[in-house]
Amino acid sequence: MTTPVRPSGCPGLLRIVQAMDGGICRVKLAGGVITAQQAEAVADVAQRYASGVIEVTNRSNLQIRGIGSEHAALIEPLLAAGLGPANAASDDVRNLMLSPTAGIDPQQTLDTWPLARQILVSLESTSRFAELSAKFAVQLDGGEALAMLEHHHDLWLSAFTCKGQTLLAFGLAGCPAHDAPLGAVPLEQGHELVMAALTLFLDLACPEHTRMRHLFKDLAVTDFVAQLALRIAVPIVPVTTWRRDVLAVQSPIGTYPQQEGGRVYVVAAPPLGRLDAVILNELAQLATQYGNATLRFTPWQSVLLPNVPAADASQVTQRLQALGLICDAQNPLAHVVACTGSSACAKGLADTKQDARQLAGRLSQPLTIHLTGCQRSCAAAHVAPVTLLAVAPGHYDLYLRASEHPGFGVLRERNLTIEAAGDWLEARQRSNPDD
Repeated sequence: MTTPVRPSGCPGLLRIVQAMDGGICRVKLAGGVITAQQAEAVADVAQRYASGVIEVTNRSNLQIRGIGSEHAALIEPLLAAGLGPANAASDDVRNLMLSPTAGIDPQQTLDTWPLARQILVSLESTSRFAELSAKFAVQLDGGEALAMLEHHHDLWLSAFTCKGQTLLAFGLAGCPAHDAPLGAVPLEQGHELVMAALTLFLDLACPEHTRMRHLFKDLAVTDFVAQLALRIAVPIVPVTTWRRDVLAVQSPIGTYPQQEGGRVYVVAAPPLGRLDAVILNELAQLATQYGNATLRFTPWQSVLLPNVPAADASQVTQRLQALGLICDAQNPLAHVVACTGSSACAKGLADTKQDARQLAGRLSQPLTIHLTGCQRSCAAAHVAPVTLLAVAPGHYDLYLRASEHPGFGVLRERNLTIEAAGDWLEARQRSNPDD
């Protein structure tokens, strides 16, 4: 594990990146899943060697903030707990997103875990994939009811059934929510398709092409797919009528039935995606006492406790609420996303976390809002219906998402105070009750 990792501005387990509040370490979780024992290891090192602050990311990973100088002392227990890569060079490439309910969702077309494990092993064991950017990402969608379908991925696969056969539709540099598939292959060729697509990308990409979308500025997508077809053993099936069913999941908070009868999963959200070591330890104990000793983190920056007996769900919810987690999907704060902001990031122009709390307190009903301290949009992997872009402490430009406009959408108001932004949004919701 002593091999150096590639230079990057993105934190990893083996690459601690400095911020104003100390170092940041990103712990990548396969499918967002962590065992109770692993969660306790994260909590322990966060308390011993950092500030104790732990963030849930929008890719279902965990970040430890405020790390001091003892980097090796923090990293080694995490490696010992099985939270690291198979080798140092592969830490960055473990970017495979699954549904938080993969394997337990009653509406899933297939359990994605067997294929996901196969892909993850190949990502880590194929030395050439270490050339991929730390931001290069793959999504495997099993047709679950709970799935984040708006995050853009370099390669996405989505399961569907046609004439009794399970197929994997796929797309490039996009997402299942908005993009028609480019084709499909039988489930049995899913792993082969992923390996071929990633290898072809590396064969064709120039150094400046770190993502699929960069490559497609110089190469037609149809040409890429034609070359991809030559690298897999079966023909790519045209997909003309099927599109992924997209449910508008604004917040998955609540209790839901699992595929297994008598079992439920319970979802709660730490406010603005932030936990501390004490809370993470308590979550691990809850998962052990009521579930199967695992936790699943979600792209909505929430936490899911699976395999809870239905009779215990209300007790689990009460315990989660007592820990300070949001258990009511109607709480406006559950729908607000905010980056680290000026309190810990040199690029942040406003204290977005504090402003987000103030903003949520001015809203009478939920509204999905993203507060970002700068143009980089670190906290949100897709464009939110409302974006507040900081221009100065406590002041924001307000954008509304529009499909025909790039970036954050249409600029509606400039230089609003957070109070004025709250009043503007509240008035808009009153005048547009179905919006």
